Amino acid sequence: MDNSPDMQAYQQQLSTGTEKKRREALEALLQEGREGLLILEDFLVAVQAGKYPLDSLAGRVYAKLFQSSDPQVQTFLQTQFPQGFLPGPSDRNLEYQDLEALLAQEQFEAADRLTIQKMCELAGAAAQQRKWLYFSEVDQFPKTDLQSIDRLWRVYSDDKFGFSIQREIWLGVGQTWEKLWPKIGWKNGRLWTRYPQGFTWNLSAPKGHLPLTNQLRGVRVMAALMNHPAFESRS
Repeated sequence: MDNSPDMQAYQQQLSTGTEKKRREALEALLQEGREGLLILEDFLVAVQAGKYPLDSLAGRVYAKLFQSSDPQVQTFLQTQFPQGFLPGPSDRNLEYQDLEALLAQEQFEAADRLTIQKMCELAGAAAQQRKWLYFSEVDQFPKTDLQSIDRLWRVYSDDKFGFSIQREIWLGVGQTWEKLWPKIGWKNGRLWTRYPQGFTWNLSAPKGHLPLTNQLRGVRVMAALMNHPAFESRS
């Protein structure tokens, strides 16, 4: 395909530009009809091949195409990425494609509920039945699975949401819970944010706002996540 000079410039910016230029190129290409969509499709194939990093910008490109009603785009995604865009390895044979689909559509409330469900599946039958976690169960989670869940949240939120993001903030406030809660929007003064209506289920939320844990049962589950070996490399 012979692209116009403008298209070639957008293609170059998308691949190698600054973060700002890459985002501007993405938005411009989305306005360019089929020609722009083809460039975005080629970019995702290049990311899949390892030519460009699989970062939050790549996730945003995939999300925009995933949300597209263009039948040609949907055929491309089903052909090129039948199992989803992000690899989600699991040591417990769990599938994370359904979580990726919700996050790619920015259905963050549903994705949050599914995240808790997946974590209960990791914990076993007893947790699945009660639908919440003990901190001791979190301690036994495989690093691989927690990293897969966290990666999906990070990539599809422009690095705004995820357990590792929450951990960075927690470390930044000296591991002080009462400083963490208002910073991530889980508490206002002495009042806990009410679930679900008090939470912000979109990207205007404070950094680290999602995903949630059952903090109303105490901080031990959250502490187990923050101290899990899966996230040690991000300290």
